[in-house]
Amino acid sequence: MTTLLAADVGNTNVVLGAYDGAKLVSTWRTATRHDQTEDELAVMVDALLAREDLSLDDVDALVLGSVVPPLTASFTRLAERYLDRPALVIGPGVKTGVRLRVDNPSEVGADRIANTLAAHRRYGGPAIVVDFGTTTNFDIVSAEGDFLGGAFAPGLEVSAESLFGRAARLFRVPLTAPANAIGKNTADCIRSGIVFGYVGLVEGLLARLVAELRPATPRVLATGGLAVTIAPLAKGIERVDDDLTLEGLRLLWELNS
Repeated sequence: MTTLLAADVGNTNVVLGAYDGAKLVSTWRTATRHDQTEDELAVMVDALLAREDLSLDDVDALVLGSVVPPLTASFTRLAERYLDRPALVIGPGVKTGVRLRVDNPSEVGADRIANTLAAHRRYGGPAIVVDFGTTTNFDIVSAEGDFLGGAFAPGLEVSAESLFGRAARLFRVPLTAPANAIGKNTADCIRSGIVFGYVGLVEGLLARLVAELRPATPRVLATGGLAVTIAPLAKGIERVDDDLTLEGLRLLWELNS
């Protein structure tokens, strides 16, 4: 079995996927720790792989998309020490098959490139990918598979933490939708404002993006750890693809191998 390990390293979570060829064998989501060393990461990854009767010895390659520089370095050292080969780190100089039609291509993150490539391969274009994470990214994919830019918004959890941190009498609540928008108690009022307010943000921004893309009619896709909370409530989102970014990383590895 040839195993590719794909690592999507974000500010809140590290998402790992083990591939046998094009088949996704398993995925794992862990909390991001910026200070993890390569040895700590190796212990964690080996333990996760063991759940699929695999180990680091079975991993033939590592592809890495990261927005956390300290962990980029740690994963790179992990590959060199434990896999005896360099990781493919998505960045300048890597073949992507994606034209970046923006002012400063070097500013485009690996996750946005991966989302663009995977969305176009799986669903065609034009498309809008809404990636719900620490930030919520709106990535615009042309009919030809080019990255056209998009928008950033504070993520759902970031928005909630701002409220909890600044309003002394408001307490933390689960970030789930209440039964009604009109809350009858403090907890439901908070949940309504945060969750339904965020749905309004997503719907409003999507409406503007779609209007600017006319006469094209883009498909709207959602991914990311918080997609399960917001996507079912937001009008216009057609499909949730939990593994879109990992698939993009796999495709990028394929292009460069």
